[in-house]
Amino acid sequence: MNGLIMTSIEQGLIFAVLAMGVFITNKVLNIADLSVEGSFPFGAFIFAKFLLMGVNPVIATILAFAFGTLAGLLTATLFTKFKINALLSGILTMNILYSVNLRINNAANVPLSGQRTIFDFGPKLLILLAIVIVVKLLLDLFLKTEVGYLLVATGDNESLVKSLGQKSDNYKILGLMLSNGLIALSGALMAQYNGYVDASMGKATLVIALAAIIIGDTFMKNSSFLKNTTRAIIGAIAYKLIGGFAIDLGLHPNDLSAINATIVIVFLLYNNFFPNIMGKLNKKGGRDYA
Repeated sequence: MNGLIMTSIEQGLIFAVLAMGVFITNKVLNIADLSVEGSFPFGAFIFAKFLLMGVNPVIATILAFAFGTLAGLLTATLFTKFKINALLSGILTMNILYSVNLRINNAANVPLSGQRTIFDFGPKLLILLAIVIVVKLLLDLFLKTEVGYLLVATGDNESLVKSLGQKSDNYKILGLMLSNGLIALSGALMAQYNGYVDASMGKATLVIALAAIIIGDTFMKNSSFLKNTTRAIIGAIAYKLIGGFAIDLGLHPNDLSAINATIVIVFLLYNNFFPNIMGKLNKKGGRDYA
């Protein structure tokens, strides 16, 4: 298999975890959380900190997820307790995390060469695939629990949750914590994959996650068989493959940001206009037949 395609698939699996995290806030809770670009490197820096302290890479990866939930707790506290706008809460958290990330290891760049990672236990593709499947299955199971249903209901109909005697803010807090935990986990995986941690590694991660969700929604759009978590995974892999093919065709890596934005625009246009065009053609065909 072409090396670029393999790399795109592997990175797509890492970003699939990111996409599932953003899916919780964006699709389930209907909250625009902009702290993603801070939480992603936060997970990477936390992982590096514990790894360099001699902690087992598996445990360090789990700790990255655990600490990532605290980033979500900060955003949720600003949003639900201090009544700060959700967008602004995310931006504030992102800026706070930027400084925190630099403080964790007292450096903006931390090399991990020579350190053990989870990829020492087997092929990268298989390990990443196993992690993504486990995360997906656990998330699907959680969303089927009573707490999961109430989390979904909070995004769909907050008044209904309140009428059941439940505090909807508690579910917003839980959702934001779980979301940022998964985002931080994705960051820890990317740090191990790249072999280093950098303060700027969170750049454009929100666009990548949203692109994955948008592309996933487009894939077999009318099928009820695919779960949203599956769509997020497919979207993340497809997104990275499209970008990989673009580079393989001769586009310069410096154009990657423009390529990413273009991919999002194309799929948004498809989602916004193609169904309407097909609907009009079908109606027209029905009238002609009649």
